[in-house]
Amino acid sequence: MIRVIVENILLFLLPTLAYLGWVLIARPETLERTPDGRIKPTGLLNDAPLIWLTAAGALLLVVALVTFGSTSGGKPGQHYTPPVLKDGKIEPGHIE
Repeated sequence: MIRVIVENILLFLLPTLAYLGWVLIARPETLERTPDGRIKPTGLLNDAPLIWLTAAGALLLVVALVTFGSTSGGKPGQHYTPPVLKDGKIEPGHIE
């Protein structure tokens, strides 16, 4: 269950992560060196179009969920047989 939640969160955040990667590559002035020599990103989200990134993430998530929901599973009237342990081996579940 946690895998499904993490996948959905990553799908939602994908446009924002792509935008941040693009900003880091396109505008190297957003990287600043600290006195101890480390590189620190500054002001990455100051000018970000957060409303558009949120809308794009939500749209991507909805499209993925609708696509997955409409292409997986059985047809009406079919029966699901759960996994069964037979002779010490697990027989995977299937739709009949």
